[in-house]
Amino acid sequence: MRVLHWIKTGLLVATLCANSGAAAKCRQALALGLDVSGSVDAKEYRLQLDGLAAALTDPEVETAFMQMPEVPARIAVFEWSGPSAQRLLLEWTEIGSPDDLRRSAEILRGSQRKISEPSTALGRAKSFGGALLHSQPECWRHVLDISGDGMSNTGPRPQDIHPKGVVINALVIGGNSQETELPALAGYFQTYVIQGADAFVETALGFEDYQTAMIRKLKRELTVLVLSRNP
Repeated sequence: MRVLHWIKTGLLVATLCANSGAAAKCRQALALGLDVSGSVDAKEYRLQLDGLAAALTDPEVETAFMQMPEVPARIAVFEWSGPSAQRLLLEWTEIGSPDDLRRSAEILRGSQRKISEPSTALGRAKSFGGALLHSQPECWRHVLDISGDGMSNTGPRPQDIHPKGVVINALVIGGNSQETELPALAGYFQTYVIQGADAFVETALGFEDYQTAMIRKLKRELTVLVLSRNP
């Protein structure tokens, strides 16, 4: 099924390139939302931000970003917790070169945690990420990437929030000694959080595994089958 999706995506990319020519601006807008609720301590906060920074500069992720340099992707990063606690860490950044990835990674490494709401509002994270993506209408594809280590316990229910035209994927973070709980948490995100064609849930066994899981996730989100633009 994944191969079929890549073929369909490639055909769409080819058609858009052929029809839009110089008007083409952005092949994908990717917004990443990081969980900073009360269950995330100071060490885990740094593992999450530094892990994402390292993933952005991974050689295979860099290759995935650079596969269509004439039509680059864009990324933005925000953190979320309670219903009124969302903070933009990285504004929309066009990734046209490896240097853009390195600069984005440095911004994340330099970000410091601020006092936030301790609760977990997944529904609000979905709506915030959706609004962020809707500010990039010229991008062909819109993807929201939500990381989280727990179920929603406040705000609108995640299953009631469906940003239009947005694919939502998830990276579920389990505790190092909670191997039996991770499948249940992943099932919750599978049922109530993700949405869209070929949306998926990636898992990390603890925040120490976050970087490796994020690399897998970014490669899957960014890779498309690029077909000829000359029919």
